[in-house]
Parts: sequence; C-alpha cells; structure tokens
Amino acid sequence: MANYQYSAKDKSGNSVNGVIEASNETEVAELLHNKELIVLSIQQAKNRVFKARGKSIKPDDLVVFSRQLATMVETGIPLVQALGILSEQIENPSFKRVVADVRQNIEAGMNFCEALSKHPKVFSDLFVNMSRAGEASGMLDEVLDRLATYLEKTAALTRKIKASMVYPLVVVSMAIIITAVLLLKVVPTFKGIFEILGGQLPLPTRILIGISDLLGKYFLIMMILMAAAVVIFKKYASTEKGHYNIDSKILKLMIVGPIIRKIAVAKFSRTFSTLVRSGVSILNALEIVAKTAGNKVIEKAVLDCRASVRDGEPISKPLSKSDISFLPW
Repeated sequence: MANYQYSAKDKSGNSVNGVIEASNETEVAELLHNKELIVLSIQQAKNRVFKARGKSIKPDDLVVFSRQLATMVETGIPLVQALGILSEQIENPSFKRVVADVRQNIEAGMNFCEALSKHPKVFSDLFVNMSRAGEASGMLDEVLDRLATYLEKTAALTRKIKASMVYPLVVVSMAIIITAVLLLKVVPTFKGIFEILGGQLPLPTRILIGISDLLGKYFLIMMILMAAAVVIFKKYASTEKGHYNIDSKILKLMIVGPIIRKIAVAKFSRTFSTLVRSGVSILNALEIVAKTAGNKVIEKAVLDCRASVRDGEPISKPLSKSDISFLPW
C-alpha cells in the first residue's frame, strides 16, 4: 500500500485535492469514481521522513496539547485551525514541528487519527485509538479531555515511583562506593600495619585482606568483565525470550515484585477503563493495554485474556486465572 496525491472535481465543478492510500493508481481512480469525482491527476506521494529533533517531548506537553485542543474543538473551532493556533503557541520546538506536520497531513486529506499515527514516538497507540473513537462518535473534545486527565494521572504515578526509588538508589550507590574505597585504600594500609605487628589474624580479617588484594590486583580485568557482562545482559534482554524471562524474575523479587504487580494492576485498570469509556472496543482496548504494560509477562497475560474474550468468555474469568492477580477474588 502507498499514498497517492490526487486532484479531481466534484459534480459542482469544485476542485478536490487530497491523499488516499491504495495499492496502485487504478485502485485510486476506482475509489474516486465511486465518490462521483472526475479525476484530473494521480501521482504517488513521496513519503516524508519526519524526525523530531531538539528537546524531548514530555508527557506534560501532551497533557496541555490535549486539553487545549479539546477546549477549541468544544467551542466550535475547526480542527485544522485549532492545530494551527496550537502549533504557534507551543514552546517546545520538536513538538511544534510535530503538530504543524499533523495539521499539514489533515489538510492533505488524512483523518486526525491517521495524521497522529505518522508520529508513533510522540502519540502512542492509546492516544491514536482514543482519537479515532472520538472522531467516529463525534465526541472528540470529550475524549481528548479524558485523555488529558489520564495522561496527568499516569505522569503523577510515574513521578511518585521515581521519587520513591531515589532514596534506595542513593543508599545502594553510596554503599558500593564506600565499600570499594575501603577495599582499595583503607584495607591495604591496615595490612601493612598488621604485617609489622606480626601474629595470626582472625579468619574474617584474612578473608577481607584477600578480597582487597584480589580486587587491587585484578581491578581492570574485573571492570572489563563487568562491562562485558552488561553488554551480554543487554543483548539477551533485547531478545523476546530473554525479555520475558527477565520480567518474570523481576515479578518474583521479594520487595520489587509486589510493587510492580500493583503498579501493573493500577495501570491496567486506568488505561482499560479510559479506552472503553471513550468508545474503543474491548478487544482493541485489551490489545492496546497489553502494549503499554511495560512487562512481557503482564503483556502475555492480557493478550491471553483478549484471546479468551474473543472466544466468548467473560473478561473476569481469564483475569482471575492469571498469575498476575488482576482481580482480588
């Protein structure tokens, strides 16, 4: 499938220009004839590669964009005009270019959701599908406002998680640094004192001195081995099986595992309810929720639930059977 730009005239003689997706020019002509248009020209559109350079686009940018666009659409401002106004007001240069590109694509004949889908790194499947449901139902303003609320709550939850992880990360980092300094600097100093004094040292002290000697002698080799282990781990984690196995082990950790499960259940509930309330079908909503899970084990559980629902089972049954414990009963 490719995009084709066309120029045509309707029954009243008015010029009609746009972009349509089809397999070839013949199919484009047939589609236009079915719309009772007189074809003037058809040519394949060049695929524009759009790269959002500069500042990163934060969730708060999307929240403000969604809420402002919802307000403009609700007051009756045409979508293209509203996007033009927003593109002028946005301070983030990367996001400004994205919104301007969305506006241009809509002017070329695309739907709003299709224009958004051209920027998957900015607008997620959740954003695109909710926009599609809002367009189809005629409640785009309400859906965008609901989407802004969802993004705000998600961003707040993410900030709380990051804030709660700062203290343990600082403590662990300081413990590692202090231990390394003691083994590399302090223990060798005491070793010389002990050798001068003579005598038999206790076993724990001899073990500590041995570790210090080993670390000091082979420090560079150990650093190289650690770097190699990190590279191997990343390559393993990049595979489908490796990613699944690592996520499975994370969920089984004593403290972190239960926290991740609770976060997953909260994210699943909020995302799923937002999608269903916006008019997205249950099957599509479950597929989107699975993609945004952030954990392969949870993603598989949601996709298994989707398959069961597609076969006619109620949604509560496969969720209750899941190891993730989505339901309390």
